[in-house]
Amino acid sequence: MSRRFSLSGVVLVMIGLPILAGLAGTVGPAFGLLPALGGDHLTLSHFAELAAQPHLLRSMQISFSTAIVTTGLSLAIVMLFTAGYAGTRMFSRIQHLVSPLLAIPHAAAAFGLVFLVAPSGLAMRLVSPDLTGYVSPPDWLVPQDPLGLTMMAGLIVKEMPFLFLVTLAALPQVPLLQARQLSASLGYGRIRGFLISVWPLLYRQIRLPVFAVVAYASSVVDVAMILGPALPAPLAVRITEWMADSDLRMRFLASAGALLQFGLTMAAMVTWLALEQIGSVLLRRMSGSGVRKADDRLLRRSACAVMALSAGLVFLGLATLLVWSIAGLWPFPALLPDSFTLQPWLRALPQAGVAITTTISLAGSSAAIALLLAIGLLWQGGHRDGHPMGSVLYLPLIMPQLCFVFGLQILSVTLGFAASFPLLLFVHLIFVLPYVVLSLSQPWRALDRRYETLAAGIGKSPLQILLQIRLPMLTRACLTAFAVGFAVSAGLYLPTLLIGAGRIVTITTEAVALSSGGDRRAIGVYALLQTLVPFGGFLIASLVPHLLFRGRRAMRI
Repeated sequence: MSRRFSLSGVVLVMIGLPILAGLAGTVGPAFGLLPALGGDHLTLSHFAELAAQPHLLRSMQISFSTAIVTTGLSLAIVMLFTAGYAGTRMFSRIQHLVSPLLAIPHAAAAFGLVFLVAPSGLAMRLVSPDLTGYVSPPDWLVPQDPLGLTMMAGLIVKEMPFLFLVTLAALPQVPLLQARQLSASLGYGRIRGFLISVWPLLYRQIRLPVFAVVAYASSVVDVAMILGPALPAPLAVRITEWMADSDLRMRFLASAGALLQFGLTMAAMVTWLALEQIGSVLLRRMSGSGVRKADDRLLRRSACAVMALSAGLVFLGLATLLVWSIAGLWPFPALLPDSFTLQPWLRALPQAGVAITTTISLAGSSAAIALLLAIGLLWQGGHRDGHPMGSVLYLPLIMPQLCFVFGLQILSVTLGFAASFPLLLFVHLIFVLPYVVLSLSQPWRALDRRYETLAAGIGKSPLQILLQIRLPMLTRACLTAFAVGFAVSAGLYLPTLLIGAGRIVTITTEAVALSSGGDRRAIGVYALLQTLVPFGGFLIASLVPHLLFRGRRAMRI
């Protein structure tokens, strides 16, 4: 038991203590306690100042609706597609189409969408002037529309692949084939039979990632800065602006705003819980109605089309980024540039070298440490249902980053800790570890334990079994978990911005900083670099098992 609790205790402290400290560092200034800035007594004046901010309620409405709409539509599309095609060849094809999207950072996908749907974007160029009559870009407020619809679309096309892949991981844990055969024998269509017999069990397995999507969508900053409305901006963006204000007294207002963001995210989660209850009631009524709905081809094909279209939009956006990154003169409404040049790359690469090196070092270090910790946790059994680790480990996924990262920044400055690589690495690890454990836990549990039983029978110790049996057989799974952690770290914007204090820059912070400018060629270069860095991690995860186990096909699992 001591060995089991040793690593679990370390991880509990490593994740739980910074979150608690960060919350304390946010709550104190929100109520006026920040001696370094003259805050030495409790007061509610900062909340009054927050309430007096113009259009605050509108900012909250945008953030709240984005969380519910993004999660609801993403989950509904994944649910309908899985219900209609699970176990089919089409399901496998869409899986291979969607899986690479995990390697694309949110900001890069958002930039690609901007270059597609903007008034001078590729979509308008395809139909102008022949179908629209436009010889100059129309005066449309897209992206950054007041309702935040473009931001919701950008989040949906990125959250659907995430929910789809966690659904894939959960499918082996439900009796899909037996349930489908039973529902078909009773005359139910694929979708209706799946929803009644399989979906309640499946949703229970993916509930945590769904809540992670709710939390992320309600408090996202980088995508909101690129695609979201500006006047007023979503709440998280406004809080970030207050944090970055040159007037240090704005830290009090930002802290009060961070607590408001926490309350808004909790309200979104409570609303989602209510929607779960409504969905449960509807499913029970559907089950008891006796209606079969055997012909659901239109609904199935629609869900499949949306999945394919979403993936296609992301890839087309990346292609548009590539064209812009090498474009010379490209007047509207020309479909292609008048000329191509490598000058944007030649100008950007020398400046981006430090950011790329920092990104790779930071992401590689955090992913490697997280992988070692995840292996240790799973081996020692610290990641089990009902274990305290399960509750604390995933807190960074469902806790708005603003709510405790800002507090960590205030505490680090107050305690005299300068922005440094080790400090930023530690904060990145808090966010990377949960994703690595999520990625590795299912393959770890699915491995046939009879191999270990046989090894134990010939005198192998538990450590020898781990190093010589389990880890070699899980090489691909471990490398994939590393690649996921690498991509998560490379895409982290807010923790890098706040804890790095502008002194430590990554390719993500540089790319998002360019969003306020108008240089599309530079944006194209940086967004592609931001995509290529995590893609390299997934490429390594795919190729290394083939090189290590050449001629041993059964080991490449």
